[in-house]
Amino acid sequence: MSIKTLLFDLDGTLINTNDLIIASFLHTLEQYQPGRYKREDVIPFIGPPLVDSFQQVDPEKTEEMIAVYRTFNHAKHDELVTEYEGVYEAIEALHKQGFKLAVVTSKISQTAHMGLKLTGLDKFFDVVVALDHVKKSKPDPEPIDLALEQLGSTREEAIMVGDSHFDILAGKNANMKTAAVAWTIKGEEVLRSYNPDFMLEDMRDLLDIVGVTQK
Repeated sequence: MSIKTLLFDLDGTLINTNDLIIASFLHTLEQYQPGRYKREDVIPFIGPPLVDSFQQVDPEKTEEMIAVYRTFNHAKHDELVTEYEGVYEAIEALHKQGFKLAVVTSKISQTAHMGLKLTGLDKFFDVVVALDHVKKSKPDPEPIDLALEQLGSTREEAIMVGDSHFDILAGKNANMKTAAVAWTIKGEEVLRSYNPDFMLEDMRDLLDIVGVTQK
């Protein structure tokens, strides 16, 4: 069956939030454990839900740290979030061709919609499945299943696109095709080791994969 539905991770896939996320972690962690964390130390925290990352730091202050993180993150959001070349064009083309599109993210819906609106991508996505919509986050397939249900799609006709091994594993756990993005901050080879069906050097590579003719 051909691909008719595309599910996208948000951070690091559709929008470049890497600097925002790193700054938010460093701001928060500096308050609780001064001088301990540097940029390279927090990169592994990118991808999982905040609760999982902060529990590794201090289980007793997890919720408190999440609150500090989100306050800083929202305040600096529009200043630090940028676009990836080719993403808007690719998503616009897919939307015009009638593909079903959804965002499946491990961030809360309020912040997810901020990023989509800032980059103008919000008009292309009728379905956004965020952390506050599910009981289990990626790599569990629950968020994917919810997105497919809301789109009226099946696993067989869908592909999961992301920048983290959590995205690839979620797609595999849902028994569907997966695509990894080469611009991941985790490093292209890291994602290749999880054997995605496709590796995208540019988001517009998706157009060839799903059969959209590029002008």
